[in-house]
Amino acid sequence: MKNILEYLERTTDTCGEKIAVADQHEEISFHELSMYAKRIGSRISQLKYRNAPVAVLLDKTPRCAAAFLGVVYSGNFYVVIDSFMPADRINKIFKTLNPKALVTDYAHKELAENLSHPGEIIWLEDAVETPVDAEALSEIRKRSIDTDPLYALFTSGSTGMPKGTVISHRAVIAYSEWVESTFNIDENTVFGSQTPFYFSMSVTDFYSTIRTGARLQIIPKMLFSFPMQLIDYMNEYKVNTIYWVPSALGLVANWKALDYADLKYVNKILFAGEVMPVKHLNYWKSKLPDAFYANLFGPTETTDICTYYVVDRTFADDESLPIGRSCDNCDALVLTDDGREAAPGEEGELCVRGSFLAEGYYNNPEKTADVFVQNPLNSAYPERIYKTGDLVKVNERGEFIYISRKDFQIKHMGYRIELGEIEASAWSVEKIKNCACVYDDTVDKIIFIYEGKVKKNELMTAMWKKIPTYMQPNELIRVKQMPFNANGKIDRAHLKKHYQDYM
Repeated sequence: MKNILEYLERTTDTCGEKIAVADQHEEISFHELSMYAKRIGSRISQLKYRNAPVAVLLDKTPRCAAAFLGVVYSGNFYVVIDSFMPADRINKIFKTLNPKALVTDYAHKELAENLSHPGEIIWLEDAVETPVDAEALSEIRKRSIDTDPLYALFTSGSTGMPKGTVISHRAVIAYSEWVESTFNIDENTVFGSQTPFYFSMSVTDFYSTIRTGARLQIIPKMLFSFPMQLIDYMNEYKVNTIYWVPSALGLVANWKALDYADLKYVNKILFAGEVMPVKHLNYWKSKLPDAFYANLFGPTETTDICTYYVVDRTFADDESLPIGRSCDNCDALVLTDDGREAAPGEEGELCVRGSFLAEGYYNNPEKTADVFVQNPLNSAYPERIYKTGDLVKVNERGEFIYISRKDFQIKHMGYRIELGEIEASAWSVEKIKNCACVYDDTVDKIIFIYEGKVKKNELMTAMWKKIPTYMQPNELIRVKQMPFNANGKIDRAHLKKHYQDYM
């Protein structure tokens, strides 16, 4: 196996008429997905590029999935561009990327034609009518290898310039093999897809679908504001497996939606992307006690995930979930600042080695060299590891425990403080729906922002029982609703910049 398209072709041969990807408007079978992808690939192949970036600017639809695979058929790699992203940010990405082509549709014609350096614009409506050039596609495949790039995902960069993580076929082949075997994904799986295609979590359900013949049912974003309609939609399409960010699961828990309606088919609940409040997990477990639950953890640079924890015991609302153990064929290490392996219980940075690793950042050798480094435990031969920037430790059970991001760790009143620990102290308060802690270094203040009908003195009393004086926030701010970013996570950057607007 050297190319992800081999999975698509195998699945098409075995269950070609089965629905592959669907939303509320359209559903396409594996046969149709393959046909559309080959036609799009034939159109792009006319440009005569190889292993070059091709941007895809489309809404999250079944035909968007076909466009991704079409780029791959052409021998190039796709770059997902959010159709709701401001033009200024797209232009920043294109400045780094210099795409050779842009696949979009006529619905986004005005935006596409006003972008800087998009390459040749290929209209999806025309591309899907292109005759398949089987000879050209065959020649492209003959030259492919498993380390060819499959896609690049652009995430926020610390300098304000987005950075593009390049993922190879080999990485997705290895990663999807682990997903399939660990979570028993098969042709009977119906994913309820929540995350945007430009978010690494979408790789898990999309490529598991391509690999196994599962069904990817795209959930309209608006339904996450209407939990009862969300449940109705999931029941209508018999969704049995979800892989969501905790904030999406928290929305259902905060509205207590499962008190009023049942999720008739869901039996597998996976989550990643941010810390899962145990309070929300316990609500789901009380309503779906026989379901399988797992906490997945990892950055885009490890394809999606590097460690995972299958929930196998009970946790109190104010406890934190482990992030578990390394995935198969992916080794996670805890390294100290001086490059040695941390002892059990000792804090260190989570570092990762193995086939899940990205190739690096596109057109950014300096940033790549900063975080993809030689394994300090091995001086005998070249071996890359990725430094995640996440602080962890290993508990007495041998499980990784997440502490915080390195950049969430602050120095306040002479003490080193993990903002996540302050947040954890509040989750035992019953009426807390969401919370976030930020640090304003300009005035040396810890700011705790929360959503829920809780009086400040009640909250302070509960938190002060769990954290020492030096960790107590300088300000408590109650908001009607937490701001969320495009990935569905709490927007901490916005809160840090604008918390005074909520006071």
